[in-house]
Amino acid sequence: MHLRTIFVLIACASAAGAAWAAAPDGYPAKSVRILAGITPGGGTDVIARAVAQKLTERWGRSFIVDNRPGANGTIAMTLVAQAAPDGYTLFVGTTENVATATLLAKVPFDTQKVYVPVVLMDTQPYLLTIHPALPFNTLKDLIAFAKSKPGALNYGSSGAGTGSHLGMELFKTMAGVNIVHVPYKGVSVAAIDVISGQIQAMLASAVTVAPHVRSGKLKALVVADARRSAAYPDLPTAAESGLPGFVAGNTHSIFAPAGTPPAIVLALNREINQAMKAPDVIARLAGDGAEPLPPTSPAEFRESFAKTVAYWDKFFKAHPALMNLSR
Repeated sequence: MHLRTIFVLIACASAAGAAWAAAPDGYPAKSVRILAGITPGGGTDVIARAVAQKLTERWGRSFIVDNRPGANGTIAMTLVAQAAPDGYTLFVGTTENVATATLLAKVPFDTQKVYVPVVLMDTQPYLLTIHPALPFNTLKDLIAFAKSKPGALNYGSSGAGTGSHLGMELFKTMAGVNIVHVPYKGVSVAAIDVISGQIQAMLASAVTVAPHVRSGKLKALVVADARRSAAYPDLPTAAESGLPGFVAGNTHSIFAPAGTPPAIVLALNREINQAMKAPDVIARLAGDGAEPLPPTSPAEFRESFAKTVAYWDKFFKAHPALMNLSR
């Protein structure tokens, strides 16, 4: 069963029974920082800003997205791990990147111990995109060329060990091709170089690349999901394109430093779940192929996060070469 499917099943099973608590009196009494380990414009940034706006409107205090790119998101992760556990410093990112950070020794701490999982927000597939001038119209075309000229193509990612990197390395393994990895500080920065032709390909979230695909600046070959995307109904899946089993995507989530008062965690969870139900947020996500997850409590998120860590631990043991590539 694919990891994103596990998240959806856990969320659906628990949505009806979640119980919310009110925020402590006076919270928030000042601005709240939401640190993101990526550059502005990426999928994480888009989701974070949509939610921050809703929280600002709801509570009358500024929720500010603070972009701290670099070191595969670990700069932001470390700042949040070291922050006071008072609810005024949060981390937003992909659940998968946080789950793999300890396994890949990207951070010198155990993310399951230094963070409190607050909320799961959305799930979205990746699109495999290329520069539009390349003479490839199908995934089979790309694979055939890459096999005929090993190392001739480059692909960009949001950094070593991130979902866009590990997903593409999995693609290379399954397709039996050699495409050279070029890491960036954010997938939106990588997209600029694919558009300009500096590099040729990129696996990225639908939210990140949707505007470029629609404008014709990028060409999407497949959606890396088990089913076609409602936002891209004409775009085939990898299985339909001759590479069965290739599925890659992510979920976005928010974490707080360990020790953050449970009442604050529950209040944030409640309000963010409400924000994800807002029609304008749903429409924004749907237009790019992403879907809000059914509400889950912090306790349920903690359980699913532990399963995510276990999934990636098993994955890396089965693909040890990827661990070396990620460091």
